[in-house]
Amino acid sequence: MRPHVELIQEDDYVWHAAELPGGEGRASERRLSVDEEDGSSSLRVDFHTDWGRGPGIHHANTEYYVLEGQIDYGGQKIGKGGYVYAPRGVPVDYLKIAEGTRLLHYREYGDAGFDPVDSLGGAQRWAEAREDLIVIDSDAMRWDAVPNPGPMPGLFIKYLHVDPVTGFYTRLVHAQEGWSDHRLAHHPCYEEAYTTQGHMEYNFGTLDLGTYFFRPARVKHGHFTTMEGGATWLLRSDGELKNWYTQNEWVRWGGDGVNYTAEGLDEDPHPPTRWSSSTHDLATPWRTDEDIRQMRAAWQFQVEQGQHNSPVKHQGTGTDPSILAVMKAMDAAQLQGGHGHDHGHDHDHDHQHEHDHDHQAGEQAREVVDLDWGWAGRAVEHPDERTNEHAHNWGTRVSWKDGDPIPAPIISSLPVRSRSRGRWDGDGM
Repeated sequence: MRPHVELIQEDDYVWHAAELPGGEGRASERRLSVDEEDGSSSLRVDFHTDWGRGPGIHHANTEYYVLEGQIDYGGQKIGKGGYVYAPRGVPVDYLKIAEGTRLLHYREYGDAGFDPVDSLGGAQRWAEAREDLIVIDSDAMRWDAVPNPGPMPGLFIKYLHVDPVTGFYTRLVHAQEGWSDHRLAHHPCYEEAYTTQGHMEYNFGTLDLGTYFFRPARVKHGHFTTMEGGATWLLRSDGELKNWYTQNEWVRWGGDGVNYTAEGLDEDPHPPTRWSSSTHDLATPWRTDEDIRQMRAAWQFQVEQGQHNSPVKHQGTGTDPSILAVMKAMDAAQLQGGHGHDHGHDHDHDHQHEHDHDHQAGEQAREVVDLDWGWAGRAVEHPDERTNEHAHNWGTRVSWKDGDPIPAPIISSLPVRSRSRGRWDGDGM
């Protein structure tokens, strides 16, 4: 499982000697993200000399996408926009890469291992190998409108590879200038993207040329607004990407600072300093009037499509929605006879009770209060969420089908951000 990376600019990664066993030549790589469990990696590779490798078999599903330069696969030469998919266990022909070429290089479900073979004709496929090699000139492909319901119009796609069994797919995605989606989404699969062109703003920062994210399954994200010139990404997911949307979102959390205060560290005994923070507190209205106009147009489109939706507003303005949620929950508690204003003793709950109230003895007699927060995460989680082999890691792909409960999202309120570019302002999370 790879860590959540969101957002980072490739310039903030250190260069390493490229791990391309069996090849001759010199290249460097930036490791955008790496799965230390199985070796899966997403890499940016620069070739300082001509580089070449003979025929052989990859240990991982392997992809090459040309950002700049040229590659030669078995005599088939492709330049910028060229794409090669070499499945694990499938014999592949020689590969030559020209000096100065810049690539995106992906390995999935395996490490960088490569077994050379004397000839392509005499090599044997692995028994479990089930896909075939793909070589594509993506620049010659046509942009098609995204076929799935949910996303706003103005989003276009070129499919490079789709696994017919797992649904894993690699595609180029382009959002035209002014494309906007105001809803927060999460998915049953991971989603990663490298920006190849353009500029987009969203709640985790700025997507511009060379920015990258890897978002595990279920991590909540959005909103999106595409700026001048539109934006294009190479985007990958390890399953069918279903969009589960949230609006009017809120997060509030807090605690007792036992050795720190707003004035700094305090090691002397003192009452714990209570603190609280919410996304409403963190956000300031930074969206322009044009941003809001586009987001309201996106909202109107969804309404006209007959979908459920909620009006759009600036985050950080009006009443804090977390306060409203707390008040509604308190009302529910009062109506159910909870430990509320009419409990018969008006002492301050902030002091330590010197009397026991016979809490343990009265536990069974006390009425259970069901605070109405709406759906709780546990109520909507996958049936085997807490018992399956991935129970230790909720960011793993969910084997989900229509009719199953929608897994509750994972909230990442302060993600990794780029040192040199990007911005995080709390808007929407």
